[in-house]
Amino acid sequence: MNVSPVMDLEEALKLVGEFGPYQKRAVAVLVLTQVYMACQSMLIVLVGFTPEYRIEHQQQDGVPVSQHVTFTENVDSIVTEWFLIKQQAYKVSLAGSLFFAGLLIGNVVFGPLSDKIGRRPVYLTGLFFEVVFGYVTAFAPSYEVFAASRFLVGLMNGGIGLVCFVLTQEYVGKSYWAMTGTLTSMTFAVGIALFGALGYLIQPWRSLATAANSSGVLFFLLSVTLPESPRWLYSQGQAERAEEVLRFMASRNGNAVKHLMLQRVGVSKAGNHKSRGAGVLQLIIHPVLRLRTMVLMYVWYACSLVYYGLTLGAGETSGSRYVNVAMYGLVELPAYPLCIYFINKHWAGRRKSMASFLCLAGSACLCTTFIPENAGALLSVTSLALVGKLMVSAAFNIAYVYTSELYPTVIRNAGLGVCSMSCRVGGILAPFVPSMRALHTSMPFTVFCLSGLSAACLGLLLPETLNRPAAETLEELGSPGLGRVLESKPLLYEDESCASTHK
Repeated sequence: MNVSPVMDLEEALKLVGEFGPYQKRAVAVLVLTQVYMACQSMLIVLVGFTPEYRIEHQQQDGVPVSQHVTFTENVDSIVTEWFLIKQQAYKVSLAGSLFFAGLLIGNVVFGPLSDKIGRRPVYLTGLFFEVVFGYVTAFAPSYEVFAASRFLVGLMNGGIGLVCFVLTQEYVGKSYWAMTGTLTSMTFAVGIALFGALGYLIQPWRSLATAANSSGVLFFLLSVTLPESPRWLYSQGQAERAEEVLRFMASRNGNAVKHLMLQRVGVSKAGNHKSRGAGVLQLIIHPVLRLRTMVLMYVWYACSLVYYGLTLGAGETSGSRYVNVAMYGLVELPAYPLCIYFINKHWAGRRKSMASFLCLAGSACLCTTFIPENAGALLSVTSLALVGKLMVSAAFNIAYVYTSELYPTVIRNAGLGVCSMSCRVGGILAPFVPSMRALHTSMPFTVFCLSGLSAACLGLLLPETLNRPAAETLEELGSPGLGRVLESKPLLYEDESCASTHK
């Protein structure tokens, strides 16, 4: 086989096979790990369920001596084990918030770490410790140990979720990036549904936590054989190791590639660090970027608050909590084709689609406040909340693509990093919103309604990016005459953004 002596990484991947049998297996392992991660994200919804209870006051000579709590439902959860009711009820929401606080720190720490020491060691170490801390959750002797373990599971979950996403992209050719990115998100949604089914089959909370965590052991063992990312090795100037990985992939794909030779590139490490530091500063200094960043941070925060708030409140809406959790997962799946259809239509585009979906999510939550308790199944609070979840999932997906197109290439990662952090703040606050039902039954949905509608209005202030080339430098932001280009051009950036979104 005659092969050109020197080639870049994209050409080498075309030769090896952009999405050959080996990459399909590797991506399948990484994508299926999302099922395990979804179970960990949703765990508190079922193990933190509060059943109906009554308090009997025992009196002696007319003076209350002691209180006896009786749970009227036969439920085994952390609430019934540690009596997390009345003044202690906040502890359930706190455990959920600690998980999301862990996610926030995991995102911040693991992203740069995987850029520095490699994707594979960070991914395997994170997954190993997530499984270990997951078992600590299941066997926690006290609430304090349980809450600490949820924070540590969140820390690992945030880190490996990010690295896992990047690996699914970096093993395959660029033309498959959008597909692997979508597959990852869809599998997470399926994972939520499977957790609902698992919760129905295994109801004692410790057994459920053990079962949900045990799939992680299987995925860890399957992941041990995965190679380092050839793209990362190449970007670090380790061309020989990248060639080894590519030859290994080629042999497993059935392509006998003998003379695979990559171009030797220098690594401009110093420049990268300098521009990264300047990048975050530019988001504040640059007048156009400052406005965009403020709007996008609020949009991401609102998306996250409504998305996780509705999902975590699934156990508290009427009907079977297991069916509700499963439905809240499955309802996300139609969001993906909806997004792909609307964001590429010239009459909708990114801006109008995102604002419309946020507006519809807010409106669905508003409508729930007017529904009587005994309404039919078709027009119930749960069905409207599911519509809200579908709409906010679609808005969330568009926000990922749209944000990466709104930032110039030189500071895209910095912009996405800042938005991702505000998104986690929404996640940290989300577990407390369903508990606002104690003030008034319609309170949680009022919060989601106002968040969705305000984010939709603010989102309309942003410029449209469909059919416009993404700005490469900060100088281009000021130039209005960027002109229109071919329709497929923005999709190129959309695909590229998928990789940078989770870095």
